[in-house]
Amino acid sequence: MRFARPAVVTALAGVLLLAACGSEPEPVAAPPSAAPHTGHSTGSAPPPTPLREGERFVEVGLTQPYSPAAPNGGTDEYRCFLVDPGLTEPAYLTGSRFLPQNAAIVHHAIFYRLNPEQAKAAASVDAEAPGEGWTCFGDSGVQGETAWVAHWAPGAGETLMPDGFGFEMPPGSKLVMQIHYNLLGAGDGGPGSDTSGMQMRLSAAGANLKPLATGLVMAPIELPCEPGGTGPLCDREAAIADVAKRFGPESAETVHQLDQWCNQGGAPKPGTTQSCDQPIEQGGTVYMAAGHMHLLGRSIKIELNPGTARAQTVLDVPQYNFDNQALVPLKKPLQIAKGDVVRVTCTHDATLRKQLPQLKTLPSRYVVWGEGTSDEMCLGILVVAPE
Repeated sequence: MRFARPAVVTALAGVLLLAACGSEPEPVAAPPSAAPHTGHSTGSAPPPTPLREGERFVEVGLTQPYSPAAPNGGTDEYRCFLVDPGLTEPAYLTGSRFLPQNAAIVHHAIFYRLNPEQAKAAASVDAEAPGEGWTCFGDSGVQGETAWVAHWAPGAGETLMPDGFGFEMPPGSKLVMQIHYNLLGAGDGGPGSDTSGMQMRLSAAGANLKPLATGLVMAPIELPCEPGGTGPLCDREAAIADVAKRFGPESAETVHQLDQWCNQGGAPKPGTTQSCDQPIEQGGTVYMAAGHMHLLGRSIKIELNPGTARAQTVLDVPQYNFDNQALVPLKKPLQIAKGDVVRVTCTHDATLRKQLPQLKTLPSRYVVWGEGTSDEMCLGILVVAPE
């Protein structure tokens, strides 16, 4: 299940999406919020929903404290940890509840499923890297396609999959827990350590659940410096070189490939609003949606077949708030089919750079797609039951 897309973008996306026809869905619309972007979790989490029939809880996460340190002169670390739910029989992941222990520094978390062979490879990567876990900007850091089965971002509590559905978890499969640590506001005492983890909600394979997959759609970021902003990083090429320095050459390649893919090979189009149309290769049903940007995000929308008689809005967040990024169910599931187009559109505001506490001391810059909290993203996330 995937979009046709460049190799680097495919590697970032993990497991991908589908296409639209049929009934008109009711779009997901996040309520407007006047709360300022903080870039940090509140750390609070409501208690879990009672277990449904056949479900059980399994805890995974860090067993000893990890103290993050941003490499290459940056302020962000993406750290991957191999965690083992101890599965000896087939199961389905039907819900997740991530608990960010050090809320001041946890920007997001993603959980990638590994088959047993990938789990062995990940163990080797872990053993070769100094300290707990390994650096993993952009993806899991493990060769081959790894399935995105859970994630957390500020504002999310427990995420429940629809009744009758779940992510397949074969026997012997393990998880990579990728945590993005944002150290911009760590203070004089340093970031401290973290022992975050996740409460998995698992059902036995005998429950006859239908499998789910996560679909991602991405658009480039081409945001010039704010009016009156000056400095060397206001030059686009210098800004891309800075992203490559902090996160590796693959990050710079992602910038170029997104622009080529979404602009049909044309020149980048600087501006506050960017979008990307991506064809869908496999049908199914969309059940949940979310959007992800960073601190300069103003709005995000996901559409199917835009500009046609079959145009439908799946997600509409006209007043984006970084601190409210929960994955939410569609009011009506959306049937999708091969050959349709999905579009994600994001609007960013460079003037926020001089207003937000975490960013206002940083130099002005031309903002492109990047893994850091001070960089930006435009990412639509859909939970899909493939045909």
